[in-house]
Amino acid sequence: MYKIFLKRLLDLFLAFFVLIILLPFYIIITIVLTFLNSGKPFFTQKRVGLNNKIFKLIKFKSMNDKKGKDGVLLKDTERLTPFGKFIRKASLDELPQVFNVIKGDMSFVGPRPLLIEYLPYYNDYHIQRHNVKPGITGLAQVSGRNNLKFSERFNLDVEYVKKQSLFLDIKILWGTFLKVFKSSDIQLGRPMSEVDDIGISKGLSKNYFNPEKKNDK
Repeated sequence: MYKIFLKRLLDLFLAFFVLIILLPFYIIITIVLTFLNSGKPFFTQKRVGLNNKIFKLIKFKSMNDKKGKDGVLLKDTERLTPFGKFIRKASLDELPQVFNVIKGDMSFVGPRPLLIEYLPYYNDYHIQRHNVKPGITGLAQVSGRNNLKFSERFNLDVEYVKKQSLFLDIKILWGTFLKVFKSSDIQLGRPMSEVDDIGISKGLSKNYFNPEKKNDK
């Protein structure tokens, strides 16, 4: 069994290493987004973590808050700035999650933390994805990423929970590096209906998809 303290040490080492190496990127992206998003370079959203505990995930804010004449937020595609699209494609919008790792809410490797609205729709098997800390990257992300159906992603998440080890984490981290470098398996703005094969989108309230209720992703 992959010891919890060993994984925590690896997470902290990687977190501070990333902060030191990528500090110039953090500074540049923060400054640019501060100007593009009216002084709001970051975005936080409640997600589900270890043992179904709720925490606030932090990301770089890739969409502005522009509204139409009716006072309602414009569509995601209209609010996504060219720079925001770039940092999403390069996965740079995920960089602030290093602070979630340092805080202990997340690990570098684990199932991706999803919205709290999804909780009622997990079956008894898929809910096991919350038996470990969520990660910045995971087995699903290096096995197809956005091209996978929800059930496929959740199956891979549970597979990770059952097989987790230091070797597997290193393998996933290396695979993530290669995918980010090649910008592969990334599809922006893909409709939820194309990947939702377990009925989450149908079960969620229509208000959730109301543009007035939506936030940055």
